[in-house]
Amino acid sequence: MDLVKIITAELGVKSFQVENTVKLLDDGNTIPFIARYRKEATGELDEEQIRTIDERVKYLRNLETRKQEILNSIEEQGKLTPELSLAINQAVKLQELEDLYRPYKQKKRTRAMIAKERGLEPLADLIWEQQTITGNIDDLVLPFVNPEAGVETVTDVLAGARDIIAERVSDDPDYRKVLREYFWEQGIIASMKRESTKSDPDQELDEYRMYADYQEAINKIPPHRVLALNRGENEEALKVTLEVDHEVAIAKLNALIVTNRQSVFTSELEEAIADGYKRLLFPSLERELRTALTETAEDHAIKIFGVNLRNLILQAPVQGQRVMGIDPGYRTGCKVAVVDETGKLLETATIYPHPPQEQHNESLAILGKLIQKHEVSLIAIGNGTASRETETLVAELIHLLGSKKTAFCIVSEAGASVYSASKLAKEEFPELDVSMRGAVSIARRIQDPLAELVKIDPKSIGVGLYQHDVNQKQLSEALSGVVESCVNYVGVDLNTASPSLLQYVAGLQPAVAKNIVAFRETNGRFNNRKQLLKVKRLGEQAFIQAAGFLKIVDGEEPLDSTWVHPESYDAARNLLLELGFETKDILNKEKAQEIRAKLSKVDIEKTAEKLGIGKPTLKDIIDALVKPGRDPREDLPKPIFRTDVLKMEDLKPGMILTGTVRNVIDFGAFVDIGVKQDGLVHLSELSDSYVKHPTDVVAVGDIVEVRVLEVDLQRKRIALSMKQEGKPKNVLKKEAPQKSAQTRKEVNQLDLLKLKEHFSRR
Repeated sequence: MDLVKIITAELGVKSFQVENTVKLLDDGNTIPFIARYRKEATGELDEEQIRTIDERVKYLRNLETRKQEILNSIEEQGKLTPELSLAINQAVKLQELEDLYRPYKQKKRTRAMIAKERGLEPLADLIWEQQTITGNIDDLVLPFVNPEAGVETVTDVLAGARDIIAERVSDDPDYRKVLREYFWEQGIIASMKRESTKSDPDQELDEYRMYADYQEAINKIPPHRVLALNRGENEEALKVTLEVDHEVAIAKLNALIVTNRQSVFTSELEEAIADGYKRLLFPSLERELRTALTETAEDHAIKIFGVNLRNLILQAPVQGQRVMGIDPGYRTGCKVAVVDETGKLLETATIYPHPPQEQHNESLAILGKLIQKHEVSLIAIGNGTASRETETLVAELIHLLGSKKTAFCIVSEAGASVYSASKLAKEEFPELDVSMRGAVSIARRIQDPLAELVKIDPKSIGVGLYQHDVNQKQLSEALSGVVESCVNYVGVDLNTASPSLLQYVAGLQPAVAKNIVAFRETNGRFNNRKQLLKVKRLGEQAFIQAAGFLKIVDGEEPLDSTWVHPESYDAARNLLLELGFETKDILNKEKAQEIRAKLSKVDIEKTAEKLGIGKPTLKDIIDALVKPGRDPREDLPKPIFRTDVLKMEDLKPGMILTGTVRNVIDFGAFVDIGVKQDGLVHLSELSDSYVKHPTDVVAVGDIVEVRVLEVDLQRKRIALSMKQEGKPKNVLKKEAPQKSAQTRKEVNQLDLLKLKEHFSRR
């Protein structure tokens, strides 16, 4: 199998791009490193394209391995023919391969196997061949009667022969292909309420009420509904089935198989076909089809989770502020932690403003003293239990202080409890109790979402849909890839980064990340990137992969603060020399402006040839020198800071509010508008124009203007709209962290193609 040729055709890129990328991956290079520092070799493929190549190479190599296993197995059975061998070698999908192997696969003891053991296969062949035979069926079948073998009557003989034919029909790859396509085109997924043994069945069904009597075409059902049906079925609230016209399906099989109706065995053959369909083929394809739907839905859910996670992690950091983090609570009180501008813990406290203690005034006094003592400018409140009441308390405090320098914001505390109880948190704050660590995490995640959220299992961050229902291994791998991509996109300060952050840097393993921090604690700050080679277990290969993503501010080498890789330092120095500057000048504000002006006029083609480097590398060097040490998140919208509180009861239809997108799912987006309950902007209300998927319009972290449509106080639901009624939509949209290889449309097409792969063969 020519992997390069196949992948080149699939992605629509050039063969050298795929060939070089595969070689780089095989040589142990990381995807972020290849995407940023090997652009000449890959033809400037972006990170998503490289990840796709990596996934396809693994799939196709697994396919080749499976082919060899199947060929060996069939050959050992003495049943491998040249035609079968050719079909197996030409298969391009695992499903196609497994279909070919199905008749030869070791099965549990079946009715067909028993019939063969009783010597009935020759009769089954006779029926299958449909030769015109005159005479009485009983007379033709009588020779196969064998009481010693357990075949005592003609009826037993015919039943056994039909069992063999039924299994033959079920296992045939061509018949399975025809019915797969029919099911895909005409099949209906149906669900109904399952009889409940619980005392309050209505409450049990509440989440799945819309599915109590539901039908939808399988080729149109969206991924989130597939996962909802699966969950309802797993919780025994729903019964889910595939509905097709069985008579039509059987007729299709008869048309393919029955070629001579003059045969005396035609009725037996048709009965065997119907039995094979109902007892074996339909249940098998139903399982297969639903598995395919589930796998595609899971892939889709993981993609959306990954998009949301990326946007959440890449939210703009709030720098230069002292922050008070509050983890709200009732009985156990609210945990308060104050951190300085670098995230260093300054002081903690516990207040009890809510029931049962209701120490309202005392709590105000404690918070006021902490704010004044540490000059706190921002209060971050977790959005969990007692968040609403704590928000009211803080708003009152700001009003009493009369300070225009202090504001508050609501921070998602999803995953804070996971971090608080983790080994990492215990090592970081051994003297603090679990809940107090949560307050520190809440304060820090507003300062630098990336640095803090990498400490938490991505699955616990809470920006997915049905994340607990999908393949957990696949989810973990995908989300780890997202975090790795984000960390390397932003870059890491080598002298301040935690082991949790460093372990996601290209080429660094967790143990090496800890060794970097240990080296830093023993020898003091890093003054240049070359010192990394002195770190235990950090070899030359790891250095090459990681160095460009690790920044050093105010070090010995000015280029260490940029994206320029050490292997390109000479080229960068020579470029600056051509322009009349030295590397130290890039950090001089006055000279930096002159450098930017001259860099903008550089002839890329001539200069690249003169410096002996590729044009993509030269462009990247210029970008790095224009903005040394730039954090790509700086241009993103900052969180919304508030000084007063809004109650859900205050909301009225028609009100225009500004909010932050907290989560994006298939049917809309949840927006924080400053009340405890996030409002839902349904897909149909996201824009005045048609929106195929919410990710086309909004992303987690976006600041959006919304209009209140409906407020349901009893059910605690808020319906919002982003339709502007003729006005331009006010969305402060974040730029994509990297050029995406797949638009939303392409992602949907890929989902559909993957489904179709299960039901047809190329």
